[in-house]
Amino acid sequence: MKSKILLKAFVMVVCLGTAAPAVAFDLTKAVSGAVKVTQAVTLTDEQMAEYVKEYVDWMDKNNKVCDAKSPYTVRLNKLVKGFDNVEGIPLNFKVYQVKDVNAFACADGSIRVFSSLMDIMTDEELLGVIGHEIGHIAHKDSKNSFRTALLTSALKDGLSAKGGKTAELTNSQLGDLGEALIHANYSQSQERAADDYGYDFLKKAGKNPWAMAFSFQKLKQMQEEAGAAPSKGLEQLFSTHPDLDERIARMESRAEKDGIKKPASAVK
Repeated sequence: MKSKILLKAFVMVVCLGTAAPAVAFDLTKAVSGAVKVTQAVTLTDEQMAEYVKEYVDWMDKNNKVCDAKSPYTVRLNKLVKGFDNVEGIPLNFKVYQVKDVNAFACADGSIRVFSSLMDIMTDEELLGVIGHEIGHIAHKDSKNSFRTALLTSALKDGLSAKGGKTAELTNSQLGDLGEALIHANYSQSQERAADDYGYDFLKKAGKNPWAMAFSFQKLKQMQEEAGAAPSKGLEQLFSTHPDLDERIARMESRAEKDGIKKPASAVK
């Protein structure tokens, strides 16, 4: 079974012959339930941090994580060397050996890259994906998206706490949370801001920021290959704004204005 627990990242149709994840969600199930006003008021940053940690720990437990000696882990660690934190938030990276082609970032700085995404992307393209997701962490988009998903799915029936600590989520609640997160969308301004932050972050870290344009070029290539009948994952990805042509043009324009040499094409 394929994992569908994805936090607004680069979802694509290609599935390669790697090990399948341990968890799957029924995405046909509708997320429902009204949010009580008191929930938004009483859910503190400390409670949020507990829930984010619980979610990430659960994800890591229920998906096959590549060990330190895996070629995937070695490659990713080399790519992100020096990526210690963003706006004071510590970053940590792991690879899930799964068939889905994706990556996701959480509010606590956890970034998970799927092995099948690494199989089809060059180092530059992967850096573009990672840079963009770091932008969402920096601008608190990931945190706000998680908070909204938490209140409208897992905690839709009300918060429960004992002794000042939040109650642990059940597997069902974690499933609802993952489902809500996969349907979350960022605004056009949020996407542009994340692109720009990713560009600046990579440049400051000594990476070639052309990587941002390369990652969008790869996504456009996959969109074109999918044709008139893309998968649900592709439909979700490519319905976001601004469109890929605009994002490519913006990132290329910035790199050209900065006088940064364009490396060899990163599109396979």
